[in-house]
Amino acid sequence: MGKGAAVKAEYLTAIALAERTHRQFLDVIGAELARGGVEDINAVQALILFNIGSDQVTMGDLTARGYYLGSNVSYNVRRMTEAGYLEQYRPEHDRRTVRVRLTEKGRALQVLLDRMFDAQVHALSAEGIGHGLADSNRCLSELEAFWAGLMRQPAIRR
Repeated sequence: MGKGAAVKAEYLTAIALAERTHRQFLDVIGAELARGGVEDINAVQALILFNIGSDQVTMGDLTARGYYLGSNVSYNVRRMTEAGYLEQYRPEHDRRTVRVRLTEKGRALQVLLDRMFDAQVHALSAEGIGHGLADSNRCLSELEAFWAGLMRQPAIRR
């Protein structure tokens, strides 16, 4: 296998691993929610909620800041609002926008998730497998920047 083919194989493996690890991570969150008896929110919504934290954000902010990667953010916000995790409001200075923030119930779940992450970090350290995270993060950030650059380029000719 030539160098180009080897790099292509590694590139495709990295893409597949990123998707699989994200899905596995959502499964871990879902299992933690189930163990905690939380049945009115799913893993994707819980992760959005965790990322919002103490912020007060618009729907656009959720995707722009990378808090949510899907296309149906309004559906998830509506479901979390109906379940009592988020509240929506219009700021006094700009009545055209709608912002969301965590309710007390949302903050309680955010604390539960934060504890879960702390326990995971402790387990990573205890098992000696977290040492490569900085390198992984650097590589993923480079891929993200690379792909952002590709989005600005003209289409590939056929």
